[in-house]
Amino acid sequence: MADENTNEVVAPVEGAEATAPTEGRGPGRGRGNRGGGGGNDRNRGDRGGRGRRDDRRGGNRDEEQGEELIEKLVHINRVSKTVKGGKRFGFAALVVVGDGKGRAGFGHGKAREVPEAISKATAAAKKAMVRVPLKEGRTLHHDGLGHFGAGKVTVRSAPAGTGIIAGGPMRAVFESLGVADVVTKSNGTSNPYNMIRATFAALGEQTSPKSVAQRRGKKVADLLRRGGASAEVAQADAEAIAE
Repeated sequence: MADENTNEVVAPVEGAEATAPTEGRGPGRGRGNRGGGGGNDRNRGDRGGRGRRDDRRGGNRDEEQGEELIEKLVHINRVSKTVKGGKRFGFAALVVVGDGKGRAGFGHGKAREVPEAISKATAAAKKAMVRVPLKEGRTLHHDGLGHFGAGKVTVRSAPAGTGIIAGGPMRAVFESLGVADVVTKSNGTSNPYNMIRATFAALGEQTSPKSVAQRRGKKVADLLRRGGASAEVAQADAEAIAE
C-alpha cells in the first residue's frame, strides 16, 4: 500500500516538475496567476500585432496614391426627418478632386455627420477621376458645350493671363483640374449638382490634336497646316503639343 501511495504521489509531482518551467516564471506563483498572466501577454501581443498591421495598410494606401490631390468642397446640404423622438438630421456633401495636371472628378456622399459625408464624397470623387487634355498645360484645346438636366454650360479656351472666368461650382472644377486660363458661362439652373455634371460633360468632349491625328492616321503637323500656318510653324507647334 505504501508503494502504491508513493507511486500515486510521485507521478503528479514529476508531471508538475516537467510542466513548471514552461508554464510559470517563479515558484511563488499559482497556476491560475500564471495562466492569467500568459493570457494577458498573448492579448497584448495580439493588440500590438493588429496595430502594426493597420499601420502597414495605411502606408500602402499612401504609397498607392502617391500624389497630392486638390480637394474642393462645393456644397453641403442638410436634411431632417421627423421621427417619434424629434428630428433626425443628415448631411450630403459634394466634393471635387483633382491633381492639378489634367485629372479631376466629383462625388457626393451622405452621412449623419458632416466629416463622414465629406470623406465618402472624397472617396467617390477619387474613383471617378477622368483625364482632360490641356493645351500648354494651362487652358483647353477648343470650345465646348455641356448639358445636363436644366443646366447648360459653355467653356472656351483663353490666352495666357486671362485667368479662370468662372463662378461657383465651375471654378472649383477648373482649379482642381489645373486650368489657369478659361472663360465659361452657365445658363439655366444654379443647382450645383447639375452644374458640375454639365461641366464634366463639356470637358468629356475635349480632344487634342495628337489624339485626332492618331485616330485619322495623320501627323499633327499636317492637321495644323490646314489652319493656314506654314510648314515650319506647324512643325514647331506640333512638337510643342504634349498631348
